[in-house]
Amino acid sequence: MRSFVHALPKVELHVHLVGSAGLDTVLELARRHPEAGVPADRAELARFYAFRDFDHFLKVYWAVQSMLKGRADIHTLVVGLARELARQNVRYAEVTVTPYNHLTDGMAGDDLLAGLESGRAAASALGVDLAWCFDIPGEKGLVAGRETLAFARSERPAGLVSFGLGGPEEGVGRAQFAPFFDAAREAGLHSVPHAGETTGPETIWSALRDLRAERIGHGTSCHEDPRLMEHLALKGIPLEVCPTSNVRTRQVASIEAHPVRRMLDAGVVVTLNTDDPPFFGATLEGEYLAVATALGLGRADVARLAENAVLASFLPNDRKTSLLEEIAGVLASAG
Repeated sequence: MRSFVHALPKVELHVHLVGSAGLDTVLELARRHPEAGVPADRAELARFYAFRDFDHFLKVYWAVQSMLKGRADIHTLVVGLARELARQNVRYAEVTVTPYNHLTDGMAGDDLLAGLESGRAAASALGVDLAWCFDIPGEKGLVAGRETLAFARSERPAGLVSFGLGGPEEGVGRAQFAPFFDAAREAGLHSVPHAGETTGPETIWSALRDLRAERIGHGTSCHEDPRLMEHLALKGIPLEVCPTSNVRTRQVASIEAHPVRRMLDAGVVVTLNTDDPPFFGATLEGEYLAVATALGLGRADVARLAENAVLASFLPNDRKTSLLEEIAGVLASAG
């Protein structure tokens, strides 16, 4: 199964750029920016980076964020992600970027865009196509929504395909961001908000109703509402499921206890993703293997998960067809 999963051409739909920073990338940034106080020794950094609890995850996340000063740092971050994706035979990824955080940290918009553009070109040379989702950090309120929308519409970098909403869900209603999502959709961007990761099904309903979500980030709690599961399946609205992340943040007890089985049995379009992979000790190949093991999936079932991600992506139809044909070929050759 391990070699089969590796051979599958894969698509990643839910990975945060800052959260994608692996040890090599953080080590380079730490040596470039010693004033940040992040360990610049590999062994010490590995201890600092090892996941302990959610509060520690936030500490490490913001430590990485603090070292992103200019275009070279963004380039380093993007290329580090691309190398890891290429290692796992991931051909395409839609990467979540939070411009508001970078801009309020003092980075010039031109530097952010230049780093994304050069990193994307380097990724393409590695055989990985990258697209961007600009998301609102919901906990920072309506001003973050306005600024994120304004930046997305005025700059519209190559590869920008979607508009999202991240951050804590509790106390951060989806509906208040509806005007920004309406404007983003009018500008041709797809709606992909987080919902139902740390709150109940009503947050998912709100994302569908108020933000007209085309995909749902996480959607973990959907299984609590059979009517919602039926709606998601009937409408073919994909979920960006991140099993290891859900375990690490204690939303579920284990992969075995994850509601992904109920989602699949209900006919929901499930895609597997990593969220903040090095922070949680996750890889996309690892997500496929963990779910396959926990649920007793065969190769055809695993191939279907890979197909789901292709179909749920915002790739052009010809690229989707090509990847689907390649997945079918890998499945056929596996017997």
